[in-house]
Amino acid sequence: MPYIPIAVLVLCYLAIGATLGISHLVGALYLLMSVACFAAYARDKAAVRAGARRTSEAVLLMLGAGCGWPGAVLAQQWLRHKTSKASFRLRFFATVGANLAGFVLLATLPASRALFRLLPTP
Repeated sequence: MPYIPIAVLVLCYLAIGATLGISHLVGALYLLMSVACFAAYARDKAAVRAGARRTSEAVLLMLGAGCGWPGAVLAQQWLRHKTSKASFRLRFFATVGANLAGFVLLATLPASRALFRLLPTP
């Protein structure tokens, strides 16, 4: 179940790309931010084990909301980090939903399509 949001993003990206056209830069942004977010989770997990200074939940949530949430989902599952704190998970999946809704809205509304036209398309 945790991978479902990633599948939804990929399907939306492919469907919107096939019907309306979407820049590869959008996909590159999600990939770059996902790598950064995964690294932040890995760093935080290492800090837990070492008893060192932790990355704040606010930073992890902001990285996720800023298109890095696919990397966060993978980090949560693969590193078993931030999977048991219900309050964090609720806020995290709220940011995932908001990001997905924003992605679809920006990609499909005629007024915001201008942003996607400014970027190079495939």
